[in-house]
Amino acid sequence: QVRLVESGGGLVQPGGSLRLSCAASESIFSTYAMAWYRQGPGKQREWIARFTSSGSTVYADSVKGRFTISRDSAKNTMYLQMNSLKPEDTAVYYCNGRWGVNDKWGPGTQVTVSA
Repeated sequence: QVRLVESGGGLVQPGGSLRLSCAASESIFSTYAMAWYRQGPGKQREWIARFTSSGSTVYADSVKGRFTISRDSAKNTMYLQMNSLKPEDTAVYYCNGRWGVNDKWGPGTQVTVSA
């Protein structure tokens, strides 16, 4: 059973940075389509960054130029570097892995951007 666990969330001031991690319980990056989502207070969960099947990266307009998705296959860990954070980035951040009918989610990590 594949498990994903996010970490690295916290409280940060506007303009600050955080790096989130998503640790997978086994080697899945060559098989699973990996992505980051977030859910802000009172909002629906939204996709923000993902890897394509060719390994390229794609970003939602709301985070493009500020966030960077990456992965270290040797460590079975995916990252989300978040720079120039804004109050509207406040949300629970989730990592997601999909392969066929398998749709795995981590429990999420809270990011709060506030002065």
